[in-house]
Amino acid sequence: LPRIVAADIAHAVPLTLVAGLGHASIGSVDWPLLIKLLAGSLPGIWLGSHLVHKTPDRVIRSLLSVLLAYAGVKLISI
Repeated sequence: LPRIVAADIAHAVPLTLVAGLGHASIGSVDWPLLIKLLAGSLPGIWLGSHLVHKTPDRVIRSLLSVLLAYAGVKLISI
């Protein structure tokens, strides 16, 4: 599974970068919103990457399940 995740990230990063540059070149990026999203995302990525090695797999899967269910309910209620 780690090889699959690494391959997915290896493809996602360049694609996201190219798409982001394309949007920036046509002026369709909301820069203040991007900065706010990064301000929350980057610390979360760092914290999550450190905690995932210290947390049992069952706990991580349970938390992800709850988070995805919550996000799904929020999307349906929009």
